[in-house]
Amino acid sequence: MPLLLSLETSSTVCSVALHRDAQLLGASELQIEKSHSSHITVMINQLVENCGATLKQLDAIAVSGGPGSYTGLRIGSATAKGICYALDKPLISVSTLHSLALQVIKTTPNPEQYLFCPMLDARRMEVYTCLLDHQLNEVLPIEPIVLDADTFAEQLQRKPIIFFGSGAGKLKQFHEENKQALFIDDVVLSAKTMGELALQKYNEQAFEDVAYYEPFYLKDVYITSSKPKA
Repeated sequence: MPLLLSLETSSTVCSVALHRDAQLLGASELQIEKSHSSHITVMINQLVENCGATLKQLDAIAVSGGPGSYTGLRIGSATAKGICYALDKPLISVSTLHSLALQVIKTTPNPEQYLFCPMLDARRMEVYTCLLDHQLNEVLPIEPIVLDADTFAEQLQRKPIIFFGSGAGKLKQFHEENKQALFIDDVVLSAKTMGELALQKYNEQAFEDVAYYEPFYLKDVYITSSKPKA
């Protein structure tokens, strides 16, 4: 049963978790902005020690691969790559939006009845988002979009959609009267759910090239208008 360390730094929350196979052994989270670089290594060492393990016993390191905060993703990536280099361990990249969606899917009764839309706040009315079914299959791919009254209107005619994440509040004003649009507040990114996704990649040996790995920033995309396709 692999021992996996997960790092989530793509938002204002700095979160680390340790899993044995799919079982969560422990987690540490800090919700202080701009504190990732000064606290993450201490959090990792304390977590691993508190769980009765050592860094050498890790089988792989998983990192939140984006999209998200440019600085946060850089810190997480650099930290994960440093551990991988030092200990000769494989690196796993986990989609930030898929990980966020899994939190909601696991706590939703009859999740097959819904589509799931994680949203990360970007600038102004822009968000990073995708549309997923209950098995994390992408109905609409990960992309940056500028929200307006037509955003997801066609998809909402076909199936209820659950919206959540730091950018979901921007869309709520357009669909408050739509009973097909369901909004969940206070869903924040956490390394706690990364372990399950990291385990899948570990079993598939879907590892990143440590030397050339870069997070999925979506930072270079500048758009004026974008709507999801039917």
